[in-house]
Amino acid sequence: NTTFKLARMNLAIRGISADIKQGDTFHNDQHKDLKADYIMANPPFNQKDWREENQLTNDARWSGYELPPTSNANYGWILNILSKLSTNGVAGFLLANGALSADGTELAIRRKLIENDKVEAILILPRNLFYSTDISVTLWILNNNKKARVVKKNCVEMHYRDREGEVLFMDLRQMGIPFEKKYIELDPETRDTVTRTYHNWQQEGYEQTYKDTLEFCQSVKMQTIAEKGYSLVPSKYIEFVNRDEQIDFDTKMKELQAEMRDLMQQEEESKQELKDLFEKLGYKL
Repeated sequence: NTTFKLARMNLAIRGISADIKQGDTFHNDQHKDLKADYIMANPPFNQKDWREENQLTNDARWSGYELPPTSNANYGWILNILSKLSTNGVAGFLLANGALSADGTELAIRRKLIENDKVEAILILPRNLFYSTDISVTLWILNNNKKARVVKKNCVEMHYRDREGEVLFMDLRQMGIPFEKKYIELDPETRDTVTRTYHNWQQEGYEQTYKDTLEFCQSVKMQTIAEKGYSLVPSKYIEFVNRDEQIDFDTKMKELQAEMRDLMQQEEESKQELKDLFEKLGYKL
């Protein structure tokens, strides 16, 4: 009830008109016939016991996929969202990172999503983005049509290239700026870098505007994802620098040696000051 009221208040403050109802999307689908061009969602993470074993077993939203397990609703949410997309629909939603590599039935669903070419991009986000949790989460982008086509947006023609069989992985964990001491904010410059990279990768002529970047982004073929066991963890595909190999061992040890000497000298000085203090009080150590 509190969440429902907060949602209504949030929309009202921003002047957004919406048809919002309180209820359970899984058990009382209010949008059975909806086909949306765009969907944004932030569903509950790792929701347990969201259905009984004998419930929703033949639900149309899972058509063509395995039945999501009762122990975790993550893939129930994914399939629910996917079922609401139009022919050219695109969805962006947040999930706990565990969904990227979950096994069992969830792996079977994820494999089918990849083979059906529904996954367009996976972006792992920094920790401490949210007030309610400090964990890092993932932004999934699903796309029902990754074929080459021309789309007019805001009077501008977008020439999308054929991205079939490709997924863009991005790692934003080291991006953003500090906010209110303990939080991280994706500032305008970061958002611009991320969105420009994503849109450049999507469009014709991307060979000149997009490039795979160490520790940031990598465009990956479906075959490579299959070879990695259909994991969608970005760090399996994005190349990272081995910083240990870049360390000059002798130089580093000399720096540590100097620091230790300084610390030991400070310790001796502190001991002497303590002895002098006790002697002034008439107590020799």
